[in-house]
Amino acid sequence: MKYTVVDLFCGAGGFSEGFRQAGFKIVLGIDNDRSAIRSFKANFPEAYALAMDIKDVSGVEILNLIGRPPDVVIGSPPCEPFTGANPRRMPNPLDRLYKDPIGQLVLHFVRLVGELKPKVFVMENVPAILDDGLKDELEKLFKDVGYRKVYFNILRAEDYCTPSHRIRVFISNIRIKPPKCKRKYTVRDALKNMPTPNTLIPPNHEVPPLSEKKLKRIARLKPGKPLIYYEGAEGRRLPNLIRLNPREIAPTVLGSSRFIHPEENRFLTVREQARLMGFPDNHIFLGGRDEQYNQVGEAVPVPLAKAVAISVRLYLEKSFPRKEE
Repeated sequence: MKYTVVDLFCGAGGFSEGFRQAGFKIVLGIDNDRSAIRSFKANFPEAYALAMDIKDVSGVEILNLIGRPPDVVIGSPPCEPFTGANPRRMPNPLDRLYKDPIGQLVLHFVRLVGELKPKVFVMENVPAILDDGLKDELEKLFKDVGYRKVYFNILRAEDYCTPSHRIRVFISNIRIKPPKCKRKYTVRDALKNMPTPNTLIPPNHEVPPLSEKKLKRIARLKPGKPLIYYEGAEGRRLPNLIRLNPREIAPTVLGSSRFIHPEENRFLTVREQARLMGFPDNHIFLGGRDEQYNQVGEAVPVPLAKAVAISVRLYLEKSFPRKEE
């Protein structure tokens, strides 16, 4: 019998896909983004998919659907209130958790963990969620709902076979330290054997249109260089529309980011960007093109999710062994 997983803030299912590849059964996902939850349902037809605001969901409702407490609760509350890429981030870190309406969603993750009482919980977010008193506050919140030990596991996606950069913290009641990949995976690795764009297979592989003016600017762009900069928190200049270097890992894939193909004068397709996040080619993204890019960029990279999931599975097999039914 497989260990069961409930995915809060499931998006299109990157975190869930990693757990599925590690042998878990995904039983339920929740997201208030209609296109994202449609994508989740298309990829996990066996699971319940709730298109709801998590503030309106109770643990009792979830348990009534799935029948018994899940073994694992995972989730990725929105990182916008905490990330340094957000120029409107509240100056006081605790305000980001308690006063920002989006930051308050973390509190609802904690609430549902307390109501569902899984054997393991794993919450993914940006490391800045630990800034200036937030770490102690999160530790206290999880302790208040019954989890005496709380670990803050900071992992780099590129250390776990992901061809793009990403640093994330996985907050859990167990220590998570998976073995690292033996080599780095590059943009070239991710895009090799990619079929010609604008074909039906694989899905989500259509080239976005480009103006003549932007096309000329892209043609002059060297690998690793951005077409534009935007302003992040505290006035930081952050690059976007970067031409990828095929010999390197890609920069962090974000919902707002678009990349330029390393050899061709065009943007990456949604499918190519999904490959940078380790999604299998049969993973479908529904909705408009911008929504699809957002679903890719807001996901947990699948290889990183799988590495985390294997650590969780090993813990469960040791602590809560289960016989095949």
